[in-house]
Amino acid sequence: MHTTPTLLTELDALPARWVVHGTVAAPVEAVAALLLAVAEGRVGDDNLLLLARASTARRGAMTVVAGAGKDVCRATCAGAVEPVEIQVDRVGARVAVRSWYAGVHTATAGPAGTRVTHRVHRVHPEHPGFTAGIAEIGLRARMTRDLRQVLAVIADRLGC
Repeated sequence: MHTTPTLLTELDALPARWVVHGTVAAPVEAVAALLLAVAEGRVGDDNLLLLARASTARRGAMTVVAGAGKDVCRATCAGAVEPVEIQVDRVGARVAVRSWYAGVHTATAGPAGTRVTHRVHRVHPEHPGFTAGIAEIGLRARMTRDLRQVLAVIADRLGC
């Protein structure tokens, strides 16, 4: 029987283009609960936090809808933006996202709390956010900034 590979399986098979990480001084279970909170409805700090700062989400125009399987969903966006694929791995404390880029956020226990790692595996060069010359530096800086924002929200929500 042939099965379609999951998003996490596909991304795990690819090398990471770059990795950014940060730490929250809180238990991994608490951090993972916020990081992996994905349910049908509007994207925000309490739902698909990873994309809550995206311009479409800030305008209230990004919504999570069920996908084909448990912990598989997509985020639809107003306008001409392609849907975002999402897969949550609650056991492994990971969430994968594929849109104009593809990456995985993982929460793991560390000596100072919870380490959140964002591995970027693929960036679609035809996307307007990918500009030759500054692409790698600019996107790495953007991913670092975005992760810091996510960690700040988590730290604030957990009071640490």
